[in-house]
Amino acid sequence: MQASYYICSMDWKGRFETQFFKEGAIIFAPGGICRHLYYINQGVVRIMSVSDKGEDITHYFLKENYFCTILGSFLEQTIALEGIQAATDVEVLVIGKDEFNQLMLEDAAFKKTFDLYTTQGLLQKIRFKNMLHGHNASTRYRLFLERLPDIAARVQLGYIASYLGITLQSLSRIRRNLPNGK
Repeated sequence: MQASYYICSMDWKGRFETQFFKEGAIIFAPGGICRHLYYINQGVVRIMSVSDKGEDITHYFLKENYFCTILGSFLEQTIALEGIQAATDVEVLVIGKDEFNQLMLEDAAFKKTFDLYTTQGLLQKIRFKNMLHGHNASTRYRLFLERLPDIAARVQLGYIASYLGITLQSLSRIRRNLPNGK
């Protein structure tokens, strides 16, 4: 079942507001309480944070047909260490926490879909991060290209380097040494 079909075919779509963000815009800043759930219609967002040393860290990427929020902060209304940033120009559907809670109570199909996509999304992210663990930087980049080619083609190299835990200079060197220069 594709989430975009579900979103577009259900009458509760009117409970979401459409918002647009330019590449680089902060959708939700770290240090606040996340009070919105987003559904990505177009574009790529990244879940990010800033280290104690001021380094930008990309935790993961989400693209079209995915729900996006800082889940723990959104559900428990606690301070979030992570934020959400537009990695490309983005169009999202947005719903506030109170309206979301009401929708979860009123629409069992929405609740089931949200729970399913949240669980599948978290498992997918954990599996991918675990797969990268223990590999050298070149192999991590190759796996990233193989598994997430669409995102690799759309976001800044600095975001990819941050996600892979390497410097931009190292990623540039790795790319120069690839047979096709990707």
